[in-house]
Amino acid sequence: MSDRFYYGGQAVLEGVMMRGRNGYAVATRSTSCGIQVSRHPGEPWVRRARPLGWPMVRGVVAMAEALVIGYRALNASADRLLAEEAELGGSPPGKTSASVRLMEAASLVLGIALAVGLFVLLPAAAARWLQPHVSSSLALNLAEGAIKAGLFVAYVWAIGFLPDMARVFAYHGAEHKAINCYEAGWPLDVAHVRRASRIHPRCGTNFLFLVVLVSVVVFSVVTSFTGHPPLLERVAVHLLILPLVAGAAYELIRAAGRPSAPWWVRGLARPGMWLQRLTTREPDDAQVEVAIAALEAVLERDGVSPRPAASEQTAGQLAVVG
Repeated sequence: MSDRFYYGGQAVLEGVMMRGRNGYAVATRSTSCGIQVSRHPGEPWVRRARPLGWPMVRGVVAMAEALVIGYRALNASADRLLAEEAELGGSPPGKTSASVRLMEAASLVLGIALAVGLFVLLPAAAARWLQPHVSSSLALNLAEGAIKAGLFVAYVWAIGFLPDMARVFAYHGAEHKAINCYEAGWPLDVAHVRRASRIHPRCGTNFLFLVVLVSVVVFSVVTSFTGHPPLLERVAVHLLILPLVAGAAYELIRAAGRPSAPWWVRGLARPGMWLQRLTTREPDDAQVEVAIAALEAVLERDGVSPRPAASEQTAGQLAVVG
């Protein structure tokens, strides 16, 4: 396995999480304390056993790890916001530690249920309704994929109007800018990070869009042997092939992040990069400072220069950006 590493992370509540070779860091901005950074050691899962780093397998492992670390980072940022509210004016009504944990767990369950219902059940039901009117399996699967993509774009566009989500999207933009600045070999300061693009080919938005594209191909292959399954079986098949789809999408987004990526790989990633215009916002200087703090924390733990050599930017292990 290559020793090189691609840095990445995600936006959290009033902050940014960055992942490194030896752990991750969460930086948040507090009204009373300024920028606070917490460091969390830990080796990436794909490095713990050789089979976990195999092509196709590593995508599933990375997705599971990203969900776990992302949830922990969101918890950490929520805890800090809650602590600051308590310091400034007492703990808000109903926001005890136990109630916050309960709300977080309920939000996770509801989020999974929404994702399955909106992006699996609803498109499958629509495809089932279209089935009597469409004779081609490929056309039916393409229609289902288009419905999934349309719902995803509409969902992202709609939540962008929520003020809290708009701030999260701005921190998402700050995260991308910091990674782009680092990978360009520029100094990690506000002026240079602000110059960097808020669009990145390894973004999780790209990954989700590629999941939709790959699922159309894989499901088309499956149904060419099994025919058109009933609704519940269709949903079950989609869930069963998800690891294969995630593995393939990961390999594609990994390839798209390389400067030497073939034109067709870059073409597949381009719609997801366009979609980042919705999932990111231009950050302010304060948000950029938070992203820099998070990235510098993981670079320091890894003993890596904040201005990488070109050879460090072109290949290796991947942490999805955003």
